[in-house]
Amino acid sequence: MAMRCDILTLFPAAVEPYLAVGVLGRGIAAGVLDVRVHDLRKWAVNRYGQVDDEPYGGGPGMVLMVSAVVPAVRAVAAMASEPPHVVLPDPRGRRFDDAVARELASLGRIVFACGRYEGFDERVHETLRADEISLGDFVLSGGELAALAMLDAVARHLPGVVGDPGSVAADSFTSMLLDHPVYTRPREFEGVGVPDVLTSGDHEAVRRWRLRRAVLDTLRRRPDLVARGWAGLPDEVRRLALAVASEEGLPRPPDGEAAPGERGNGGPESGR
Repeated sequence: MAMRCDILTLFPAAVEPYLAVGVLGRGIAAGVLDVRVHDLRKWAVNRYGQVDDEPYGGGPGMVLMVSAVVPAVRAVAAMASEPPHVVLPDPRGRRFDDAVARELASLGRIVFACGRYEGFDERVHETLRADEISLGDFVLSGGELAALAMLDAVARHLPGVVGDPGSVAADSFTSMLLDHPVYTRPREFEGVGVPDVLTSGDHEAVRRWRLRRAVLDTLRRRPDLVARGWAGLPDEVRRLALAVASEEGLPRPPDGEAAPGERGNGGPESGR
């Protein structure tokens, strides 16, 4: 049965082209995904198509009206028998990562309500009690990019969307390690060659090299990933991380200590 996803937005024309290509396009064509895009202005509060208004108390920008957004979400939710999991891309929400993508991929139906301008009237949040999710600490003009990014990541975990399931299992963040470097032809470019081990034909040597580079790059660039995932890393990876840190003069991994918590607050309009 296909996962159904509804995207509620002021700008359907900005969303629909991306759904026709790549992972999402393949998932839809294969019948694994059923994605519907809805124009929020269909639930406008007057014949002029109004869905936003000035904020009480003054201030810059416009605010999306609760009297438009809540009826729209409820109407979209009623379009299918299965109750949806409603997601608001929002800077105050929990930080989106691969674990959240897997969680959402286990659901049968999701509704993304995409904000714009200065965001939603606070009563939208209070009424819907939706799952608020942030992509990170930066500013976006609206929630459409955030919704598409999340859906793309979610779709990769649905059986039948990605041609080679092994590529998903080996992706960065799935194992709390960044992916290893990859190379292809030509063998040499401007004096820089491909590491000899990758052309040696020794599969075990290649595996060890890739694992070491994944560990090294993660310790250099994203040590927080190792810290957060330490307890769940395989023994081989933990031993290698400790050895690599010592050899390269990098900070020692926490060796089982609790990792500092992370929560993405988003920028002022991040993911809206």
